[in-house]
Amino acid sequence: MTLARALVRNEAIGVAVADKPEDLKTFLQPGCAAAIWRRQPEPAFQKWIDTLDPSLLPQGRIVLPTNVVTSAVTALCDAAGTPDCTERDQLIGDVSALAEIFAELKNTPYLRLRLQAVTTNACRKFHIDAITARLVCTYRGPGTQYGISTDGQDPARVFSVATGAPILLRGTLWPEKPASGMLHRSPPIEGTGTTRLVLVLDAVDSPEDDI
Repeated sequence: MTLARALVRNEAIGVAVADKPEDLKTFLQPGCAAAIWRRQPEPAFQKWIDTLDPSLLPQGRIVLPTNVVTSAVTALCDAAGTPDCTERDQLIGDVSALAEIFAELKNTPYLRLRLQAVTTNACRKFHIDAITARLVCTYRGPGTQYGISTDGQDPARVFSVATGAPILLRGTLWPEKPASGMLHRSPPIEGTGTTRLVLVLDAVDSPEDDI
């Protein structure tokens, strides 16, 4: 199963663009601030998730090993009442695939997984997360906004990740110094009636890490 169709060019300095998931390893190279698998969702899947009642979107936050991601996301779908259909299976399969890709890339035994339906201006300020690395994929609604800042102020040029395209972001705990200056935020949507569905994966060392 794949949600991918195409690749487009990225213009931000220090951002790698992958046309296939194995190319995301560029994220580990010095000077790479972020990496995007710039894919496009299948139209049938996107129509389904865009028109699904927001109350039926799976939501949850858990620390878990990658080999139980499929069952965990299935349980979140069951709890939310997400309709049992081909598109639901595609969503579960894609979350599981991204978890496997990210865990292998970071060589981590555990992931902090968060699926969240967002209707407000959550994380509306440009920032860097206090983690080593994070994968973000917006399945519904506008994607993460990002840009390079050299002085800690908001970026002069702001780019948006396409819906369905995963982005890998370095955090403040990434060992390379100096920091890249890559800042990101959630797009402001409050009051628009928009509901985003966002997947966030963090690499963690232990199931006892804070959820």
